Amino acid sequence: MDELAGKLDLTNCDREPIHIPGTIQPFGFLIAVASDWLIGCVSENIERFLGLSPERLIGQPLAEFFPAKTLHDLRNRVAMLRGADAVERVYDAELTRGGPHFDIAIHLSGSLIVIEAEPATGDYRDATGTVRSMMSRLDQTPDLRAFLREGARQVRGLLGYDRVMVYKFSPDGSGEVMAEAAKTGIGSFLGLHYPASDIPQQARLLYLRNQLRIITDIKATSVPLYPASDRGMHHIDLSLSMLRSVSPIHIEYLKNMGVGASMSISIVVDGVLWGLFACHHYSPRLPTFQMRSVAELFAQMFSMRLESRERREIVEYERKARDISDQLLGAVASDETLLKDPDWLADILTHAIPADGVGVWINGSYAFSGTTPNQAAFRQIVRALNGKAAGKIYATDHIGALLRNDAPEVAPVAGLLAIPISRSPRDYVVLFRTELIRSVRWAGDPHKPAKFGPNGPRLTPRESFAEWKELVQGRSKQFTSSELRVAETLRATLIEVVLRLADEAAAERHQANARQELLIAELNHRVRNILGVIRGLIRQSQPDDEAVKEFVKLVDGRIHALARAHNQITDDHWGPAPFETLIAAEAAAFASDRVERLSASGPPVLLNPQAYSSMALVMHELVTNATKYGALSNYDGRARIEWQRTKGGDLIVTWKESGGPEVQKPKRKGFGTTIVERSVPYDLGGAAEAHYDPAGFWAQFTIPARHVSEARSFAGPVLKFKRPALNHPQEPPPKFLADRKVLLVEDSLIISLDAEDILLRLGAEMVTTHATMDGALDHLDTERPALAILDINLGDQTSYPIADRLLEMGVPFIFASGYGEQASLPMEHRNRLMVQKPYTLENVARTLAELVGI
Repeated sequence: MDELAGKLDLTNCDREPIHIPGTIQPFGFLIAVASDWLIGCVSENIERFLGLSPERLIGQPLAEFFPAKTLHDLRNRVAMLRGADAVERVYDAELTRGGPHFDIAIHLSGSLIVIEAEPATGDYRDATGTVRSMMSRLDQTPDLRAFLREGARQVRGLLGYDRVMVYKFSPDGSGEVMAEAAKTGIGSFLGLHYPASDIPQQARLLYLRNQLRIITDIKATSVPLYPASDRGMHHIDLSLSMLRSVSPIHIEYLKNMGVGASMSISIVVDGVLWGLFACHHYSPRLPTFQMRSVAELFAQMFSMRLESRERREIVEYERKARDISDQLLGAVASDETLLKDPDWLADILTHAIPADGVGVWINGSYAFSGTTPNQAAFRQIVRALNGKAAGKIYATDHIGALLRNDAPEVAPVAGLLAIPISRSPRDYVVLFRTELIRSVRWAGDPHKPAKFGPNGPRLTPRESFAEWKELVQGRSKQFTSSELRVAETLRATLIEVVLRLADEAAAERHQANARQELLIAELNHRVRNILGVIRGLIRQSQPDDEAVKEFVKLVDGRIHALARAHNQITDDHWGPAPFETLIAAEAAAFASDRVERLSASGPPVLLNPQAYSSMALVMHELVTNATKYGALSNYDGRARIEWQRTKGGDLIVTWKESGGPEVQKPKRKGFGTTIVERSVPYDLGGAAEAHYDPAGFWAQFTIPARHVSEARSFAGPVLKFKRPALNHPQEPPPKFLADRKVLLVEDSLIISLDAEDILLRLGAEMVTTHATMDGALDHLDTERPALAILDINLGDQTSYPIADRLLEMGVPFIFASGYGEQASLPMEHRNRLMVQKPYTLENVARTLAELVGI
């Protein structure tokens, strides 16, 4: 038993199925019929009212017992039911021929039609006039407090209860008596608070569906439904029933309050249960059916007036807030520095939303005005706010609940309203409110422990309703829903200001980036053309001497290594480039048939442009030397590249060969050796050492940390070489251009000679070159080439008109450019193939092979 008691909490009441009690109150009777109007269930007290036993009624058509006119009226009322929670009424109806008259309420419950009746009183007042008179008095009240008090007076005057209270729910489910009308000598509940557990959650949901609930006598014995277990009829949902019996727990609660009868009428504002008219009588009481209907109508009118009053206040408040918002936007538009002035910002914001201080957090910097927490506590608050939903207003009257237990003290503030003004990084304007120490008057101690009662292992309702005062500390005045809506308006304004400032800064950055990219593209184009010219000069100037040809090949390889490095750097907008890409390019270019014997591993790192160019030459020399003379010159040797960062951030690169021919130290230092041993120390301020170990050459390079940065992502720690890059020197491809005439449009003579030589080596029958757009177009008027290569930029012209003419003729062609991926093609040629300068045998062959479908 003790263990079970330890597990009890106030959700016991929340789990009670109060909508299917299987019983009703005895002041009336119930009949449930199916859609064919056959009686399926009745209350056991029906014989007292109609003189008909339950056994006689079950399974019979209702038409056998009710007069035709009454049945006709009931059918009409059922046809008028609209919505799941609709209830219709029939007054002064004759249910048995010559018998007493009854007032009837009728509603649907699942597939059943539920008919409830109680004896008619014959007291049928002018309901419209009564409600009009009551509303007239309400409309004369000057403020909300008087409005609520007059509402309580009107309900008490109509129904005659000893006490009528206007009870308002708080967001946490608890409630407060906001107004009261009571007979003298019974004390006052005005201002008392009641915990959320006093009105369970499912009861609050029923108050939205069935807006008038009456208990005529708490001592009355409930009447069961009959039959008790036929087709589940005793499980009829009585949510909308006026006769629904009362939960034993609630009966116990009312007894503990000394109440003999009660009535609750819902006050629903904007679809939400705002509160109740709570009516108490200290002896049994049954207002007439019509008076209850009038009271329900009055409560609906009262709710509409209340909503209108609250809405007017909100509209006026939010109008003033919008004016302040417009003032904020206009002021910052003329002087953006105001946004960084916390005193000015605090003054204007606290005129819209009352607060004691303002903290601003932008890009990790903060500023304060008024009463705020210290810097350490503010940082913790921002960190906690970052864990909330992005872009959402967040408000609390208890900052302590937001922070960890070890967080710095936030006093003297206790509440905050955070207005996010960006998503990433998350920046905030935070309004703070100081602690509001107040005494809350409770109707009994809301924190008393649970105890077992006469209803089994469930909570016993509170027995003491003596006023109990609680000193509330560590909390501020709560931010209202209107203030939260105003905060959303201010958030939109602040974001508009921030975005406008950000747009201006972004536009400036975009223009600067566009200028930089244009300069980089132009530089890239010029450098590639220069490298192409140099390569063309060397290749076109070489004699037939084999030694000279070998020298030309050596120099050409070094120039091409620089060209590859330059391409990679400019592809990244002259920024750091991946070191492993450099290694892969050199390996694929000069050791493509031996990649399985060349391995590399190390963390992802980026080298800045200067270091990347220097290491491109170094790696070119290492790979080519290993391929010609070292470990990769036979089928047994291996070479391995490893790199790692030191604690200081320097990059250590190690090249090690094994299994190749015996290594001998060179008798003289050639240019390649000089590059290996001196490039890194001289160009980068690092260190290099080369060791000619007979078992295998190895070298180590130290690149200073200032040239190295971390890569953002990396697929894995080991670099695997798969296939050669087709734009690197390889064995000449087959002569797949045999018997084809080629048009080459290129404005540089040297580059055109080099490209012409490449095309002839690929088997072209004839290569016609033109340096201008007009010359090429004139040629196309008389000749039809098999294919064409068009340099995009021809001095102050472009080759696009030539491309258009070739497209009309159906002649396949490719573009060529030193701009590479940065070249912008017109829409009609957007998907055209492009070869990147400088021309090489392999990149031209690859692109043309794709063009002709080989």
